[in-house]
Amino acid sequence: MKILIRCLTLMAACWMLQAAPQQAAPAAGKPGAAPASKAASTARRPPASYKQLHYPPLKEIKIPKVETFTLPNGLRLYLLEDHLLPIISGRALVRTGNLFDPKDKIGLADATGTVMRTGGTASKTGDELDQELESMAAEVETGIGETSGEANFFTLKENIDKVLAIYADLVMHPAFRAQRLDLWKNQTRSAIARRNDDAAQIARREFANLVYGKDTPYGWQIEYENVDRIQRDDLVGFYKRYFFPANVMMAVYGDFSTPEMKAKLEAAFQGWSNPQPAVPPFPPVRQDSKGGVYLVTKNDVDQTNIRMGHLGGEYKDADYPALEVMADILGGGFHSRLIQNVRTKLGYAYSVGASWAASYDHPGLFLAAAGTKSASTVKAAKAVIQELQRIRESEVSDEELKISKESVLNSFVFNFDTPEKTLNRLQTYEYFGYPKDFIFEYKKRLEAVTKQDVLRVAKKYIHPEEMTIVAVGKASDFDQPLAALGKPVTPLDITIPQPKQEKAAATAESLAQGKAVLERAQKAAGGADKLAAIKDAVISAKAQLTGPMGSMAVKQKIEIVFPSTLREENELPFGKIAVYTDGKGGWMKAPQGQMPLPGPQLQQARGEIFRLNETLLLSDRDSDRTVNFLRKDKAGDREADVIEISSKEGQQVELFVDAASGEVLKKQYRGQAITGPAAKVEEVYEDFREVAGVRVPFKAVTFQNGKKFSERQYTEVQFNTGLKPEDLAKP
Repeated sequence: MKILIRCLTLMAACWMLQAAPQQAAPAAGKPGAAPASKAASTARRPPASYKQLHYPPLKEIKIPKVETFTLPNGLRLYLLEDHLLPIISGRALVRTGNLFDPKDKIGLADATGTVMRTGGTASKTGDELDQELESMAAEVETGIGETSGEANFFTLKENIDKVLAIYADLVMHPAFRAQRLDLWKNQTRSAIARRNDDAAQIARREFANLVYGKDTPYGWQIEYENVDRIQRDDLVGFYKRYFFPANVMMAVYGDFSTPEMKAKLEAAFQGWSNPQPAVPPFPPVRQDSKGGVYLVTKNDVDQTNIRMGHLGGEYKDADYPALEVMADILGGGFHSRLIQNVRTKLGYAYSVGASWAASYDHPGLFLAAAGTKSASTVKAAKAVIQELQRIRESEVSDEELKISKESVLNSFVFNFDTPEKTLNRLQTYEYFGYPKDFIFEYKKRLEAVTKQDVLRVAKKYIHPEEMTIVAVGKASDFDQPLAALGKPVTPLDITIPQPKQEKAAATAESLAQGKAVLERAQKAAGGADKLAAIKDAVISAKAQLTGPMGSMAVKQKIEIVFPSTLREENELPFGKIAVYTDGKGGWMKAPQGQMPLPGPQLQQARGEIFRLNETLLLSDRDSDRTVNFLRKDKAGDREADVIEISSKEGQQVELFVDAASGEVLKKQYRGQAITGPAAKVEEVYEDFREVAGVRVPFKAVTFQNGKKFSERQYTEVQFNTGLKPEDLAKP
C-alpha cells in the first residue's frame, strides 16, 4: 500500500508540472505548420540493422553543490535543494551493522533496526504511526544491514513539519515494544524454517559462508537459539550504543530552502545527546580460505546449482575497474563467454554468469555460478573452470573489450542520473571514507582499461586452484562424482539445529535415580528385552483434533520400522495426508500433490521418532542419551517420578512415571516452532492394554500450552509384522 501511495504521489506531482501552461509547437499538416522536408521524412525511417543505430555520448557526471553542516550535538547534515517536484526525502546513515552482533545473539542488529520502526515511539505505537503517515502518503522506515544502519523518510513538501516531527521522535525515542519483538521472532523463525526449501538460496548462502568463514561475523548464520536469546533489553542496549548524533550522517534532498531546512533539523534534534565512545572498526575479513569442493545433497531436485569462486576486492582498489570489465567479459551478460560457450554452444547450463563483487570496506566475492540439469553437473562445472583458465591465458578481443567497457560504464553513469541518487552516493562514499574525487578517478580508470589490463588482473586475481566450489543437487544423478573436479569432496550438513533446551544439572545421584526410575518403567511395560525385540509397529487410531476453527475427526495409520523410519497417514474430511521420514529426509503427500518434507515438519518428525515409547524406554542402552531424575510431581491425581531423557542432538522430553505401578502417565516437551514460539506440549496416557507381552496405552490426550489439542484412541496395535524400511518409503 505504501509503495502504491508513493507512486500515486509522484504521478500527481508530475501531472501538476505537465499541466502548467506551455506554448504548444505547431503540428505538421495544421495551420501554421512548416511543410515537412524530404530529409526529415527520410530520417524517420527505421534503420535496416541495429548496427546502424547511433547514440549521442553519455552525459558527463555532474556533482551538484551539497551544503554540509555539523549541528552542535555532532549530527552531520548534507542538504541538497531540488525544486523540480514538491517532495522531500531524508536518509540517515548510522555507523553500525550486524557485524557487531554478539556471537550468541546473531540477529540482534536486524531485530533492533526492524522493531525500532514497528515498535513505535514512547508516545505512539507503530500502528498509530502507520495510520498517520499513510494519511499523508508519507514514509518513515528504519533498518540495519551488514555495515550500516538507516533511518529514512519521504513526504510531500506540505507535510514536512509533521513528518519530520515523527521521524525525529522515532530516531530519538524508539519504544521497542515487546509484542513487536515477538512478531520479529516469529517471522525470523519462519524464515529459518524455510531456508532450505530453495536450492539456489542454499548454494548462495553456503558459498558465501564458506569463503568468509562460518566462524566469523561475515559467515555467521542465525539459528533458533539465537532468536530465543534476544530480549527487549538487548535491543535497547544496541540502540543506545550506536544511535548517537556524532555517529549519524543525515542527507536531505528535495523542495526546500537550505537555511530553513537546517533550522528545522536543528530544532527537531536539539534534545538528542546520548554521548557514547567512538564506534570501533568493523572486524577484518579472514584471508586464509584455501577453497575446496563441497556437496549439499538435495534429493528433491533434478537440477544442480553450482557456485564457485573466492574473495573479491573493494571498490577503492586501483584494479577494480579492470576487474569489473574482466568479469563482464567472462560472465556479465548475453555477450559474455560463459553464456556464449557454456550455455549456447555446449548447452550445459540454463543460467550461467560471473561477477567480481566488491564492498566498500572489505573484500566482496568473486563468483562464477551455473544452474544445470543433474546429468551435466560435472561437465558444466568443468566448462566454467575452463573459461576461468582461458581468460587468464590470452588477451580478450577488441570487440569483447569494447562491449564490456561500454556496458560497465553505462551502468556506472546511471548511478548518478538524478540529483537524489548522486547525493546518496556522495553520502555513502563519505560514510566509508572514500576520497572526494573517487567518482571521476574510477570513471577515468574505467575508460583507460586495455586488453593488457584485463589479462594482467585475470592472472593476478583469479585463482582457480583456490576456489571454493559448492554444488547443491541430487548427487546420485550426477554425470560423474564431484571428485572428478580434482579435489576431495566435503559433504555439507545443512540440517537446521533445534534450539537447545536448558537441561537440569545432573549428578551421579540424579543419574542413578533416573536409571532406577527408567528400569521400573521398563518392567511395567513388559521388560527391556521384550521392548528391544520390537522391530516394527503398525498402529490404527481414531483422533479428534481441536483447533481455532472447531473440532475435526481424523482416522490415522502409523507404521514404524525401528529405530528411525516412520510413515503416518491421516484421513481428514478434505482428503488424505501422508508423511514419511527416515530421520534424514522425507516427503509429504496431500490432495494437492507430493512434496519434500519441509524443514519444520522434518524436525517435528524427528522429534516424534525420538519420543516413541518403545525406544524411549530403552534410552539407558543408547550412549547418545542421558537419563536424569528431576523431581517428584503429580500426573492428574497420581504421584509420579519425573525423569528427563535428552540426546546429544538436542532432543529432550520429561517422562512422568507412576510412583507405584511404573507406567508412563505423561510426557512433557517443547513442540516444533514453525511460525511462532514453540508450544509446551503434554501427552497424557490412559487405557493400558497388553500387546504381544508389552503394555501399551490405547488412549492419548494431547495439550498445547494448556489447551486440549487432540484425543487419540488406538483401535489396533501390532508388533513385528515384517515391515521393511523400503515398504514405508513408497509414495
